[in-house]
Amino acid sequence: MTLQPPLPYSASTEEYRDDEPETLDSLNRSFDEILHTTSEHYGHAVRAVHAKAHGILEGTFTVDPGLPPELAQGLFASTGTHKAYLRISTNPGDILDDAIALPRGIALKVLDVEGERLPDAEGATQDFIMVNGPVFTAPDATKFAGNLKLLAKTTDRAEGAKVAASKVLQVVNAALGAAGMESIKLAGLGGAPQVDPLGETYFSVTPFLYGAYVAKFRLRPVAPALKELTGTKVDTSGRPDALRETIREGMATIDAEWAFEVQLQRDAERQPVEDASVEWKEEDTPFLRVATLRMPRQDSWDAGRVREVDENMRFSVWTGLAAHRPLGNINRARRGAYRHSADFRAATNGCPLHEPAA
Repeated sequence: MTLQPPLPYSASTEEYRDDEPETLDSLNRSFDEILHTTSEHYGHAVRAVHAKAHGILEGTFTVDPGLPPELAQGLFASTGTHKAYLRISTNPGDILDDAIALPRGIALKVLDVEGERLPDAEGATQDFIMVNGPVFTAPDATKFAGNLKLLAKTTDRAEGAKVAASKVLQVVNAALGAAGMESIKLAGLGGAPQVDPLGETYFSVTPFLYGAYVAKFRLRPVAPALKELTGTKVDTSGRPDALRETIREGMATIDAEWAFEVQLQRDAERQPVEDASVEWKEEDTPFLRVATLRMPRQDSWDAGRVREVDENMRFSVWTGLAAHRPLGNINRARRGAYRHSADFRAATNGCPLHEPAA
């Protein structure tokens, strides 16, 4: 099949909505409820989303040489190797027992990145935020704000009930998966399969400017030792930090390698920008490799690195180059909401967050 050429970005690519300021206010109110609840419980402020980290890794991000013009954009315009940090986490704003099987995420920070910065993007870094599923749990920011408002009411309460519910939802979702009907909503409620995060593939789920074009991103394991872990179930019985322990055990012997891939928008209807619940199908626009992320074997829960990255850094899709500006209403809402959460954490903990030097 002949692929359509990638669509160039234009002013009509995005559709701004009149209610976006109100949506941001709603998100910030929900974040405040989560942040205040958890900081009072823990005596320490944590992130409003992806609060629990399972591993902090340090390695390199190398842009592939010889990329064609449509892929040699922004950060990927010239080959080179950058220092990088990888944070593996779970999506809620409270720190839960790992028996509650929820979607996993990664935050990747690439250092020593040259080029025009996004507004208020300090330093010289590029952040990529991804989850282990190809679509977002809501089609737009308004629906997401409504979902978050409900979830905020359950923050840090009745963990035992959440564990029990998660076990039931995992069974239900496994049955649906066997019938080809696995549910994104059930996964978000605690029905995600409880598998080793090192073997997972991660997606940006929302689109971004890619120089002159529009794209989504993917991080896919390619090292054989990582691929062997794909779908491997983790026993969480009596192990509230089972994922952290599993990753630590694995990274003690694994030289991990992932392909960083780009999926270019080629059809505005099949690959919408404003509806993040629609999957961009690979048969219409394949993922293409543009870089390699390498994390050599290491202690994935080294106390010094955890303090440096988990406590003292912030991750945001709005930290990076203007050439990779986040697109769509969900990403526009994330700009203010992420900053709001990070500012609360910095002020409450009395520890300014910073972008690392090269």
